[in-house]
Amino acid sequence: MRRVLGTPSLVLFGLAYLVPLTVFTTYGLVTQQTSGHLATAYVVTTVVMAFTAVSYALNVRSHPSAGSAYTFVQRAFGAKAGFLTGWVLMLDYLLLPMINYLVVGLYINAQFPAVPQWLVVVVAVVLVTALTVVGITVVDKANVLLVGVQLVFAVVFVAVVVAQLAGAADAPSLTAPFVSGELSWGTVFSGAAVLALSFLGFDAISTLSEEAREPRRTVPAAIITTTALGGVIFIVLSWASQTALPDWRSITDPDSAGLQVMTEAGGKALASFFLAAYIAGCVASATASQVSVARILFAMGRDGVLPRRVFGVLSARWATPVGATLVVGALSLVALAIDLATLASIISFGALAAFSLVNLTVIKTYVVDGGRRSPRDLLLYAVVPVVGFCLTLWLWTQLTSLTFEVGGVWAAAGVVYLAVLTRGFRRPPPQLAVDHTA
Repeated sequence: MRRVLGTPSLVLFGLAYLVPLTVFTTYGLVTQQTSGHLATAYVVTTVVMAFTAVSYALNVRSHPSAGSAYTFVQRAFGAKAGFLTGWVLMLDYLLLPMINYLVVGLYINAQFPAVPQWLVVVVAVVLVTALTVVGITVVDKANVLLVGVQLVFAVVFVAVVVAQLAGAADAPSLTAPFVSGELSWGTVFSGAAVLALSFLGFDAISTLSEEAREPRRTVPAAIITTTALGGVIFIVLSWASQTALPDWRSITDPDSAGLQVMTEAGGKALASFFLAAYIAGCVASATASQVSVARILFAMGRDGVLPRRVFGVLSARWATPVGATLVVGALSLVALAIDLATLASIISFGALAAFSLVNLTVIKTYVVDGGRRSPRDLLLYAVVPVVGFCLTLWLWTQLTSLTFEVGGVWAAAGVVYLAVLTRGFRRPPPQLAVDHTA
């Protein structure tokens, strides 16, 4: 692949994948789930993800390959563990484009009821799939515009809310959205688990290691930067949203509650600006996520883990994995038949499971295999990933039973496929070809 991405482009890609306005994808659902403490849940999730982001950054220094967690776990714990990790992580990668298409349909239909939701979903899938086939350079240029629109809106929205607070005689305290009302840490933790999907951008950056310049330097820097920026943006926007609409019980439609927040804060003009910026964000995220999952499928297809003729071939014209991209586009049409709450939880299931294992790979790679055991090394390569592992595993257990049922079926299917691939586990699965010259 062509090495054309520097740190700024990688950060933009990560922010596009996160979607700065992704707060409003699950705003209504998690606000109701946490009894009005979305901002507090985002603080919890940001702290957990910070530890895991460090583990990703450390792994990229050793394994700058397109395979992401698949590569990290494979190199640390063997091919079979790597395959199953890639399989579980592939669940949320396959579904993340889908959730963007779904919310685009939900929000446009909520604003313009005459426009069928299914039509919006189909048009979005076709357009984004075509864009990702053309190539990473086009996606990079599009990300600049799409992320920029979201950030401009975010600044305007927060400014409107702050201005209203400054002009109100009985304005609530700045900390009210974090601590007011019925604060239950059990519901906050369960909400924080769902919000893990908001942070998949830093994992997505690692999938572009084979298209980044000096990946051992640029990719880790982009991962840490994206996680920090994303956390701050999410917390500020969720705070502003709860300040604008303090009574969470007044939410009428949790799937498209962002429109209600904007109408309350700034009337129809702000709601229209929000819709345009949010759709831009969803298109950016769908594009970035479709690019990433296509490259994970390409890495697995290139090594024979998936059918090579479909997934492991690059287009001679565009130098992109066209077969993998088209498969992801086709699967995204499931957005026509799934609800938002279920989809969000399933994505977080795969993400948190993979994040937990990635934290463990740092210990194996640097402490056990690499012998890095000075006090400083143990702090960075043992304490930090152990904390990350415990926190992600803890959030994982907060998801619903339905999520575990669906995730369990997917994991079981992976075990069956691995058994077929290895002739009853008698042969090792194919190894990922890591680019050691990067």
